[in-house]
Amino acid sequence: MAQQNAAQLFKAVQKEQAFQERLKAASNPEAFIKIAEERGYHFTVEELETELNKLSPAELAAIVNPGMAPRRHIYPR
Repeated sequence: MAQQNAAQLFKAVQKEQAFQERLKAASNPEAFIKIAEERGYHFTVEELETELNKLSPAELAAIVNPGMAPRRHIYPR
């Protein structure tokens, strides 16, 4: 059920700009989860990472702070 909460969170974030900006400002996964919990979404860091891995780079950048998410989409120079 918690995994489903993470997936539902990403759908809600796509519809609400203010919520999206608040989550993008999170400095780490724990802060991200705390903000999500305030809105009734409950999941672990591992469940969050699983759902983040399912997103495209564009979807990921629209939802989370690039410094917090897995950096597979960022290529070193």
